[in-house]
Amino acid sequence: MGANRQVHNQKKESTRSITYRLPEKLVNELETEATMKSISQNVLVKQILEKYVQWDRFSNKIGMIPVPKTIVETLGSELDGRDIDEIITLIFPMIKDTVLFIKGGYDLKRCIETLEDYMRASGMNSDHRIEGDMHIFLIQHELGMKWSVFTEQMLTQVFRSFMPEKELKFQTTDTTVILNVQLGSDFNEHDYHS
Repeated sequence: MGANRQVHNQKKESTRSITYRLPEKLVNELETEATMKSISQNVLVKQILEKYVQWDRFSNKIGMIPVPKTIVETLGSELDGRDIDEIITLIFPMIKDTVLFIKGGYDLKRCIETLEDYMRASGMNSDHRIEGDMHIFLIQHELGMKWSVFTEQMLTQVFRSFMPEKELKFQTTDTTVILNVQLGSDFNEHDYHS
């Protein structure tokens, strides 16, 4: 069976046309950016607004601050196993609070969706594919092996907290973490609303 890519909104969303009055300079910047990305202005504005709705409007409230990638990369190279354990112990309760705050509940689906929202907002590549009952989560961070170890251990902690018996298979490089886990063909992290 071929791999199916998980998509955020599988049902066709209804749309509505609206008009906003914006400064000409801002419109010109959006036109230029859309042209450079070879997408329509509508798609660009939709991407900008989705990022705001899914992540940016919460980031200040949950105490997130932007940090240059080179600093994160440099800090990561200094980490040892004990440091990673300490960071995970510190961050894990914050993940629960963040998921509760943003998604209005706390379960595995909401955790996965929040992590995907965070990665998208941070400019990291992530993907979720389904092959039969097997789910493949791919995270491409390009921050070095220490951050791969951190990502692997954090994902392990998240899944273990909900499914302690579930077998997790990781493939890890210094830029990428791939998790294979059997969740069933009908598991979809975006359907907790229904």
